[in-house]
Amino acid sequence: MSNKLSIIVTVLNEADNIFPVCQEISNVLSRLGTTEVIFVDDGSTDKTLEYLLKVRETLIPSLVILSHDHQIGKSAAYLTAIEAASGKWIATLDGDGQDDPEDLIPLWKIAQQTSGRAPLVVGVRLKRHDNFSRRFATRFANNLRQSLLHDGCPDTGAPIKIFLREDFLRLPHFEGLHRFLPALLTHYGVPLICHPVHHRQRLHGHSKYTNFNRAIVGIRDLLGVMWLRNRIRLPNKITRH
Repeated sequence: MSNKLSIIVTVLNEADNIFPVCQEISNVLSRLGTTEVIFVDDGSTDKTLEYLLKVRETLIPSLVILSHDHQIGKSAAYLTAIEAASGKWIATLDGDGQDDPEDLIPLWKIAQQTSGRAPLVVGVRLKRHDNFSRRFATRFANNLRQSLLHDGCPDTGAPIKIFLREDFLRLPHFEGLHRFLPALLTHYGVPLICHPVHHRQRLHGHSKYTNFNRAIVGIRDLLGVMWLRNRIRLPNKITRH
C-alpha cells in the first residue's frame, strides 16, 4: 500500500453535484501522488449512479463505484468504501460541493510529514456558509460534544479528514461513527491535528437532515460514544516473550 491515498466520497441523491464535484477532484489528483477515488452511492433514487458511470467514462477512468441497494447511512457507506480501498491512507469528502478538494493538498502534506505515530488530520471549517439555524445547531452540538468528550476538536463533523485505513477498521462500527472519529481514534492513541479548510454553499439540492433530527440522533450517539470509550480497555504496552 505504501503511501497510497484513497479518496472516499459517499453520496445520496446528489445527481446534480456529481460532475462538478468530480471535476474538482480530478483537478487535484496529479498533486496527491498515487491516489484512487472511491464513490459509494448509498441507495440513491435519482440519477446519481448513472452520472457516476459517465464520470468514469469521461473524466476519471479509474473511478471505483460502489452502491448499496438501499439507504443504510453515511457511516456504513464509509465502511463499505474503506474495506474496499487499496490505499494505506483514507481521505474523506462530502459529495455536495461544500468541500473544496484543494484543501486535501495541505492536509495530505501534514499527514505525511508528521513524525512519530500517524495522525488523524481534521479539516476545521472556520467560516461556515450555512443558514443561521444550521450554524447555531452545529455550534451547540460541537460545544456539547467537547464539554462531554473533551476530544480537542472544534469541528468534529467536518467532512474532510485524513487517517490510516487500519486505524478506522479497528473501531467498533455504528451509524454516526464518522462524526466521532476524533474522540474514538484519540482514545486509541492516534494524534489529532486540526487544520483550517474552506467551506462553501451546497452546489445543488438540500441537506438530507433537519436540525431537529440531527439533534435527536446526535445526542443518542453522543451518549453511546461516552459508553464505548468507558468500556474500551487498552494496554499501555504490549511485550512479546
